[in-house]
Amino acid sequence: MDYDLKSLNLPKLYGKMLSLFAGVVSSKVTRPLLIGSLLENGGIPKLQKMKFDEEPTLFPLVIPDQHAVGHMETPTAEPSNPRTSRELIAYSTVRDYALAYRQGRLTPLQAAEQVIDAIDKSGKTSPAMHAFSASYAEDIRKQAEISTELLKAGKPRSFLEGVPVAVKDEVDLVPYPTTVGTSFLGAKPVTKDSYVSARLRAAGALLVGKTNMHEIGIATNGENVHHGRICNPYDLHRDTGGSSSGSGAAVAAGIVPVAIGADGGGSIRVPASLCGVVGLKPTFGRVSEAGAAPLCWSVAHLGPLGVSVEDVAMVYQVIAGPDPDESLSQQQSPVTLEGWNKADLKGVRVGVFSEWSKHASPEIVEANEKMTAEFEKCGALVTQVTIPELDAMRVAHAVTILSEMAACMQNYPENWGDFAPATRLSLVLGQEMSSHDYIQAQRMRTRAMKIFADVFEKVDVILTPTTALTAPVVPAEAESNGWSDLSTDTEMMRFVFPGNLLGLPAISFPVGYDANGMPIGMQAIGRHWDEALLLRVAYNAELRFTRRLPANYLGEQY
Repeated sequence: MDYDLKSLNLPKLYGKMLSLFAGVVSSKVTRPLLIGSLLENGGIPKLQKMKFDEEPTLFPLVIPDQHAVGHMETPTAEPSNPRTSRELIAYSTVRDYALAYRQGRLTPLQAAEQVIDAIDKSGKTSPAMHAFSASYAEDIRKQAEISTELLKAGKPRSFLEGVPVAVKDEVDLVPYPTTVGTSFLGAKPVTKDSYVSARLRAAGALLVGKTNMHEIGIATNGENVHHGRICNPYDLHRDTGGSSSGSGAAVAAGIVPVAIGADGGGSIRVPASLCGVVGLKPTFGRVSEAGAAPLCWSVAHLGPLGVSVEDVAMVYQVIAGPDPDESLSQQQSPVTLEGWNKADLKGVRVGVFSEWSKHASPEIVEANEKMTAEFEKCGALVTQVTIPELDAMRVAHAVTILSEMAACMQNYPENWGDFAPATRLSLVLGQEMSSHDYIQAQRMRTRAMKIFADVFEKVDVILTPTTALTAPVVPAEAESNGWSDLSTDTEMMRFVFPGNLLGLPAISFPVGYDANGMPIGMQAIGRHWDEALLLRVAYNAELRFTRRLPANYLGEQY
């Protein structure tokens, strides 16, 4: 059977019932009564029984023929391509901020006050958006004062000078604590920026605070019982996706044009899709993880979410490249953006696995097929491909990420009761994974990397929807203790997990809206180190699609 992914129909747990179930599963006495069926539903026994000749691949790092010796030059000038028209993107982009500064229509100090005000307003919507877990007005003003003086003196550090950027709360940023969405981590402010934060700071970005996230990033929704549920700016009663939920919301609401996210299982691309923005998960090893919380070592990626493809490209240009203190990032090819803004797809071989891509809601399928047809009109060569054993890849990814997260959180046994019930439930599943399960997953990873490499002999890019559903309504019962909905999680992750398991670069970009006005995303997956081509694909979609501002837009027009 070529296509073997299934939709699930598992119970949805909310409030007191979720707390009770998490307590029963957490207890060593009652856990054996339930854990078998949970593992069976997750497909773990299937992986346990598989036979492999392959050796395990512990990190999906593909060593290039030519290695990067440094970063790209930090962008200093206005990009050569024209701005995507305001009729297509009404948001204020990085370019809009930068030109407004240089033309004297705005200063970073003025922009800082507008961002501070927008963050304040986001906490007063009904329900509150909760996009940020922490933001310090005085720190923002101090940075803005420096940027204003540098621009006045004609000495900006880069084109990003004074442009507001937010950072997910699993990535160190001075002077904030890193809570990773918990109630007990980050008791004190960090004393050193993460590598990504340091790169942005050196480029002059106005770092405006920490964005809220799902607790320890262990699910693809915007629930956080400690810092507040993150609400979708298009409809505050709907989910943002996760776990980079606050980054997606902050960009979609127009508070910042770009934010940093982290992606272990779709956590950049899912909120990008549900919130109607662009999200890039670079190749494994492309962006240094130094200073990011060590949650899931072999599937973790940092990357940008932005209002436009250009914004994502500019921030990617700053943060991608070898970090001398982080070994995995030193094995990458030279970073390039060559051809990213070419306004056609002539000769680009695009692969579509129809059974996979059609396993989504009809509105998502229709929007994705419409954009694929647009790609053909601008020169793309669309061909059908087959990708076998996707379900085994799904299980391998689940085993890997849950095992690694459970191992990481075993350092905090005294805080078990501080986790939200849904988080405890997921961690219990991770604790149940054996060393045999983990090695089986890594052997499946080896096989999967060969499967995708064979597909990439025939095509340059694989297109799928980003998610199988648009943003769902959050039940009122979930507001207190959160929720656990493994069926919906499966729909959200159906197309994103290969990027993490195999370390492949992938980008999500808007291509439509459903009948309720909620955004629809398309995903492009590429070969290792080929981010420039993915940006080109997303850019061509951007030129052929009209975006809508959300009902809860809090930005300014520059």
